[in-house]
Amino acid sequence: MESICVIFTDLDGTLLDHDTYSFAAAAPALRLLSLKRCPLVICTSKTRAEIEVVRDKLGVADPFISENGGAVFIPRGYFTVPVGRTRETGDYLAIELGAPYDNLRAAIRDIRSKTGCKVVGFGDMSVEEVARDAGLDHASARLARMREYDEPFVVPDPACVDRVLAEIEARGFRHTRGGRYFHLTGDSDKGRAVSLLAALFREEYGTVTTVGLGDSRNDLPMLAAMDIPILVQKSDGSYEKTGPEVVHANGVGPEGWNRAVVKILKKI
Repeated sequence: MESICVIFTDLDGTLLDHDTYSFAAAAPALRLLSLKRCPLVICTSKTRAEIEVVRDKLGVADPFISENGGAVFIPRGYFTVPVGRTRETGDYLAIELGAPYDNLRAAIRDIRSKTGCKVVGFGDMSVEEVARDAGLDHASARLARMREYDEPFVVPDPACVDRVLAEIEARGFRHTRGGRYFHLTGDSDKGRAVSLLAALFREEYGTVTTVGLGDSRNDLPMLAAMDIPILVQKSDGSYEKTGPEVVHANGVGPEGWNRAVVKILKKI
């Protein structure tokens, strides 16, 4: 048994720049993570398909959490301890926590009908529309639409927002807010997913220090489950509102991420 540090991180606006989606500013910390062999667990609203592209670019082969805690994907053979009830899919064992995507799409349609409000989810948008709205290239937008457990959506009329969110809650679903979109989910969030995965790391290694980094409201459940919770600055320089126990990194997105992670790893 050994002691390790596990980094759990959001992507957009955190490890990735909000506008360019680059992680170049975080390169020093990423190199240090590799040298110290600290697992890097991506925990994001992005889809499995999107995360796989980012993991390849980062050279990361650790477990990851997709779509705001919708599922935990563990590479086959990663843990020697039993991982519990899973579904085999591709190269992974998947622990599914979220609602099926078809159920979420049905809820969007029902809420539109009942409220008379315009609610636009990714399932209502073409690849070209997602690309234009999210600032993605065509290939990335196609991957972003491959939803399994979470539906990003917008409510163009501000007067409708509270009614739409209330209808989501009335149907037993959850909602949260990321850097660009509201998200409709089932009975899952980042906190539940990271807690499950952190327990597996502790069973495997013994003493584990968990570090979480995020920037938005949907990251707060993840940060609440961490030993060291860290907020990076949003693109406008502000911080998401939360309690005093959360560390505020000095810097926007990957710049703040880099400074915070380097500072922690130098103490290990």
